[in-house]
Amino acid sequence: MTRIAIVDNEKLKDAQLKGYIRGLCPVNRTGKECIKIEQDGKLTIDEHLCTGCGICPKAAPHAIKIINLPEELKQEPIHRYGENKFVLYSLPTPSFGKVTGILGVNGIGKSTAIKILASVLKPNLGDWERHDADYEELISFFKGTEAQGFFEKIREGRIKVAYKPQQVDLIPKTTKGMVIELLKRVDERNELKKIANELQLNEILNNDIAEISGGELQRVAIAATVLKEANLYIFDEPTSYLDIRQRINISKFLKSLINENNAVLVVEHDLIILDYIADLVHLMYGNENAYGTVSGVKPVRNGINVYLSGYIKEENVRFRDSKIKFDVKPAVKKKHTKEAITSWHNVEKKLGNFKLSAKEGTIHKNEIIGILGENGIGKTTFVRILAGVLKQDKGEIAKKITVSYKPQYLEVSDELVVDVLKAGFNKYENQVIHPLDIAPFSLNKLSELSGGELQRVAIAHCLQQDADLYLLDEPSAYLDSEQRLILSKVIRDFVEQKNVSALIVDHDLLFIDYISDKLIVFEGKPAIEGSITGPFEMEDGMNKFLKELQITLRRDPETNRPRVNKLDSRLDREQKDSGKYYYA
Repeated sequence: MTRIAIVDNEKLKDAQLKGYIRGLCPVNRTGKECIKIEQDGKLTIDEHLCTGCGICPKAAPHAIKIINLPEELKQEPIHRYGENKFVLYSLPTPSFGKVTGILGVNGIGKSTAIKILASVLKPNLGDWERHDADYEELISFFKGTEAQGFFEKIREGRIKVAYKPQQVDLIPKTTKGMVIELLKRVDERNELKKIANELQLNEILNNDIAEISGGELQRVAIAATVLKEANLYIFDEPTSYLDIRQRINISKFLKSLINENNAVLVVEHDLIILDYIADLVHLMYGNENAYGTVSGVKPVRNGINVYLSGYIKEENVRFRDSKIKFDVKPAVKKKHTKEAITSWHNVEKKLGNFKLSAKEGTIHKNEIIGILGENGIGKTTFVRILAGVLKQDKGEIAKKITVSYKPQYLEVSDELVVDVLKAGFNKYENQVIHPLDIAPFSLNKLSELSGGELQRVAIAHCLQQDADLYLLDEPSAYLDSEQRLILSKVIRDFVEQKNVSALIVDHDLLFIDYISDKLIVFEGKPAIEGSITGPFEMEDGMNKFLKELQITLRRDPETNRPRVNKLDSRLDREQKDSGKYYYA
């Protein structure tokens, strides 16, 4: 049996605990050193001596994993980050003339894989101490596969790569100056004017890179990537920070890069956007933060459906215990018997040059209401008014309720997760803490968490408060597609069990469709004015919103998940003609 041992020494700082774990090991008791403590104080595990008894992971489940690898992973790894650290076993490959998507949970090696393809990271073929592999070794390693041809073309200069990294928020820390200066420096195609126009960057070209928003940074990063002279464009999460209209526009833009001589590779968690943008898809699976591998390439519809099923038939691999299911929601009839918990009437708020208005609306008990609209149109402002964080200038809001609010931007401190979520661990371990998988990092400081971990803590912190209404602003940000669907179930079960209500602001249409009973739709002009309409029944609200976007949604016959129709396709035209933008 081949196995790997993963040790996170950042989470294993207690010297006494390390000594205790070393003493527990049955192999150590025979006189051999399977578990040892190195001179620098780090605990290491010899994978060749390890018997997989499972004793040490039980002693430190937050820091140690022992994994028995499936039979198909007997090959050598393409990359390992170090002793007892993450292992990647294979790579996706781009297809020229196509957009290829990569789909998988966080911590499974997606970013590592595309960094290797982009030559940003030199793979070590599992030998982290000796060397970085050169192209000759990679060509030999992948002999007989499509990856062999890819690395031959890279070596010969026939493939030139432009790469957009995942964390665009780090750009201002490494780059200074005006947006236009950054783009001029990378404009190898002499197309700055054209690309800036297509990506709607003209208004911010003369802004300092340190002063633009996350969505603007994302579009600047995409522009900087496509301005380079390349024939393979790699984008790691190109739609984070973008609203739905921008996501659709970026999808169209990235698809327009494709011709027979070009390829695009995209990592994306928004399943509707991935389905819309990609022709093909690779699934990545394994064990989070331990190892990852890549499936064969599949047509995008089939690939996403296989991902939701949790089983790759051709490779006989089950990577999830259960299927993710989408229920066809019947048209919800208004129930006048439901108790109203709050309402608003002729609310107005002015912030600088921006004006927000909301005529009237009501939230009932045991409702989950999704909020849809572009960035800069007042969604967060309205949520803050309902939460009592901001005071409206005019109008009335019934304020006989208690509100728990998760803001859009998450605060970091040196508090421990377990202290921040004390009430959650005491009251909602089964309903919230366990399904959101918070226990593995419960002893970490907030400042040590990844974006996805911090998001889950913020959601749990919001839900652990006693309230009548829970307001969650962009809860799907930093979460992978699977975590988003798990979160939907957590919130729905929580609302039903506690007989409370929730408002969800988000840009992932599938997430909003999956979780919402009703919709509030924001209209207007970003940064100038926003008007609030609704709550609507789902069909009415979605029709209103999708008509403004000029896109139509249908349901996949196999999984019932929502899919965007191709623009001007027969279905798209038929649904628009009948006024049914939301599911024919």
